[in-house]
Amino acid sequence: MTLIVDAHADIAWNMLKYARDYTRSAHETRRLEIGTSAVLENEDSTLGWSDYQRGQVAVIFATLFAAPARWSTGESKSQVYKTFDEARNLYREQLLTYHRMTDSAPDKFRLITSVSDLRLILEHWVNPSPESGHPIGMVALMEGAEAIRSPSELEEWFELGLRLIGLAWVGTRYCGGWREPGPLTRDGRTLLSAMQDYNFILDLSHMDEQAAIEALDLYGGPIVGTHGNCLSLMPNSNTNRHFSDRILEGIIARDGVIGVVPYNSYLKSGWQVGQNKREEVPLRILADHLDHICQIAGDALHAGIGSDLDGGFGLQSIPLEMDTVADLQKLSAILQTRGYSDLDIANIFGGNWITRLQRDLPK
Repeated sequence: MTLIVDAHADIAWNMLKYARDYTRSAHETRRLEIGTSAVLENEDSTLGWSDYQRGQVAVIFATLFAAPARWSTGESKSQVYKTFDEARNLYREQLLTYHRMTDSAPDKFRLITSVSDLRLILEHWVNPSPESGHPIGMVALMEGAEAIRSPSELEEWFELGLRLIGLAWVGTRYCGGWREPGPLTRDGRTLLSAMQDYNFILDLSHMDEQAAIEALDLYGGPIVGTHGNCLSLMPNSNTNRHFSDRILEGIIARDGVIGVVPYNSYLKSGWQVGQNKREEVPLRILADHLDHICQIAGDALHAGIGSDLDGGFGLQSIPLEMDTVADLQKLSAILQTRGYSDLDIANIFGGNWITRLQRDLPK
């Protein structure tokens, strides 16, 4: 097995909203959550420390995420904001949650804020596995930037360890987003200009295409798409959530990486949990999206994984071959049958993300 970097995991959101403990296995979490609102709202968990170990998932992009009140669902409102001040407080608490994980269980989770932090994690993983296992490296990613009340707060976020920023989930005051299309706003352009001073990595995920195209032209720092699938493979999807070929080409031209998502609704248009069967969406369709990115790029140096597992969906909504995040390793055999070399697969699984982190993180 080769190392995996998963570029999108809503760990703190799940911990604070559903009291999920990711030092447990996904199976143990499922046992404890039988009949609870967590399963009703977010489905059965697919993540856990032992699952990361089995799947050789060495690094995750650990998100900061809360929903604006107008789009909140479910009974729990603990991670929902009405004002920018509330957003800031929720996101900051999530980032501090990652610090506490590092402080309380450094053998299991460690925050990555620099190239040297990344190097220590990778050195741990390439050595023979000790009985205690390996720590999971976490790179902090903000999904939806309304927690940043003004550009002057970027320094504080940077000092706390934030390294990637996505301006949108749904639309924000910075730009149009999922379900709420629109361009960059004046505030959005101002924020992008300020982000360059810290070399924040800009995540185009969830940004409406009009905003993303402008951001590709304006932003001078590194650009990626942490979690999104290919619009051209999702005919009649009727959503602005996927990446068009134009956006894929733009990210590739900026030497970025695109992470694909094993969510059945993002793999087959019209698929709905409870109405469709998991076997309707085999894992090879996720490989189709990886291959599409590679065909556009002309190489295997810009495709990656951004699973978004436990991010509003779980076991019930992923390909049947998958039980937990560890089963992303099954993509290897599928890609091999399509002519991808061991080096190609290693790059897609984690090497491409690692290369960008080594380039873009502070030394």
